[in-house]
Amino acid sequence: MNTGKIRTALLAPALALILAGTAGCAGGGSPAPASSAPPAATASPDNTGMNGPAASAAATITIKDFGYGAPITVPPGATVTATNQDSARHTVTADEGSAFSVDVQGSGGTGTFTAPARPGTYAYHCDFHPDMHGTLIVK
Repeated sequence: MNTGKIRTALLAPALALILAGTAGCAGGGSPAPASSAPPAATASPDNTGMNGPAASAAATITIKDFGYGAPITVPPGATVTATNQDSARHTVTADEGSAFSVDVQGSGGTGTFTAPARPGTYAYHCDFHPDMHGTLIVK
């Protein structure tokens, strides 16, 4: 039995498959499959991802150290979540009228409200702590 002929007979088809597989790598082959990884989140705990001209369909106001953080921008009717990292209870209450108000328990409590349908700048405060003020921009 000639082992050289057997090796060649076995290696030839494997080599042909390898060469055929690399031929498509020079371009013109089928496109690479799209990634199934989820898109990166844009919001951050300090709301920096929610600021600026781009609005988001949902936003978070993070209450921390008896403050609301930077103003956030949302589209009309967006769902806004308030997360309270303080131990004290707070509210997010529109300064004028009854555009929105939510009571948020301390130590990680959350509450949600719907942003006003009318674009504008809405100042808000905490009913329990008069020095707390924030701004919601609807556009």
